Amino acid sequence: EDIQILKMNGDRVAVVNLYCGNQPVFICEKYVSNVIDDKTSLLNTVLLTMKMCLHSFSFFRQLLSQYTLSQNANVSAVDNNPALHPLWVRCDMSDPAETTWFGAETVSVGSKVSGVKLYSVTCKGATLDKKSLITLDELKQEHKKRHHPSSMAIKGNARFNLFGSTIVENTMIESQSSVTVDFKWSHVESILETPPLSSTATLTLADGLRTGETEWMEPLETTSAVNLTKTYLEELQSTAKTPQTETDTPIFNSLLGRGDLDFVEQLWVRMRKSVTSYQDIGDCLKLVIEALRYGDIKPWIHRDSSSSLSKLILQSYHQQIDHVSLTGVTPVHMLLEMGLDKMRKDYINYLIGEQLTTLNHLCYYLSTEVDLQEQVIRLRKLHHLLEIIVTCTTFLGLPYDRLFLLTQSCLQHYKTYPYDEDHEFKLQIKPALISHFYQKEHPVVWGAEVSSGHGPREVRTTLQLSDRPLVDHVIFETGVPHAQYLMPCHIL
Repeated sequence: EDIQILKMNGDRVAVVNLYCGNQPVFICEKYVSNVIDDKTSLLNTVLLTMKMCLHSFSFFRQLLSQYTLSQNANVSAVDNNPALHPLWVRCDMSDPAETTWFGAETVSVGSKVSGVKLYSVTCKGATLDKKSLITLDELKQEHKKRHHPSSMAIKGNARFNLFGSTIVENTMIESQSSVTVDFKWSHVESILETPPLSSTATLTLADGLRTGETEWMEPLETTSAVNLTKTYLEELQSTAKTPQTETDTPIFNSLLGRGDLDFVEQLWVRMRKSVTSYQDIGDCLKLVIEALRYGDIKPWIHRDSSSSLSKLILQSYHQQIDHVSLTGVTPVHMLLEMGLDKMRKDYINYLIGEQLTTLNHLCYYLSTEVDLQEQVIRLRKLHHLLEIIVTCTTFLGLPYDRLFLLTQSCLQHYKTYPYDEDHEFKLQIKPALISHFYQKEHPVVWGAEVSSGHGPREVRTTLQLSDRPLVDHVIFETGVPHAQYLMPCHIL
């Protein structure tokens, strides 16, 4: 009655994530009541919670025994028991090894459980002194306490966060992307060594470059939307004055911008920067439609434009314009169509101009046959792709072959899966391509794994260093801020 077992994905717990990823696991801890006694201060309640969520070493042994026996077909009273999820138990460091976690995971051959893999995790607090860290020889000796091998293999792994900057139109642009790179290599020679160029490197790309292209922020213009529209229409009517070309933000103007914006696209750019209300949208569109109806303007548009306003412009060429009731959601839909049309052309221009794909591969994303909501969803997917590609081009300077492969991977993914800005796209690259980023940086995670034996007799001992605490239920009073946390993990 005094324990609780929670089922959750392993990636929600730092240590468990190292070995189980996002697969479902059981987390065992002491039950803590949510009822707070009025006589107990909040601080005492927090400390009580920290203490009660731990288990003693002897308790784990009992629980581990039950878990193991339940999976043993020769002992269990129930035949063909399904394999249980991995079990991880928070421990209180009361044993001689000062264990913080114990874990157990079934090993199966086909659908039959053939054994149980055991994990034990110990952890030390933060340090700023690299000399205080365990040496590679000491890690080997730690491994030999559990196994007496004739030979051992030592593999390394490290993760770096890459944040770059570049200059666009004489302006320093900082990358706001979430870009990490994971390295794996063999033959580790020292603790915290820099990954060699012979490593296997995988880029993980999530959030891309944030530009505000699809987000309606506060107006960027002090002039009202109606006055901007009036001025634009007057410029079109004047034969002596060429309308001023409006552009988007500097970063997109340089990388995605086009010099052939038609009338509707120019109008969209002006309205996007200045509209503050539903009334603004209706008033601006009313001015434009009246100018078309009375023949005051004869604007040009791209042949493949598909917005409602573009269709009215085509009708105006023949002095026949359908009546449009600017009520309800119609003005908003018309403006949205204008924006979708422009962004589709922007993205086509960039992707095809950079030879990253063909028009046929973009058909799914560019279709106007689906309803407006689905069009928005598909364009958001394409926008996410562009954010990632622009990041890899501008800040990482990846070569064409990597960009092409990444583009195809993203396009294929989003044809099947829903939009998810947190989805992590992975790309294999050569470490030399990004060596100038990571060789001068500190890793956020660094690890070494000593292994020996094979199959069911394999033993692994892992050292994991992190710039964040990997154990959240034990407080280490080191007084060292922003240090590296030493966490030797012993895997039996």
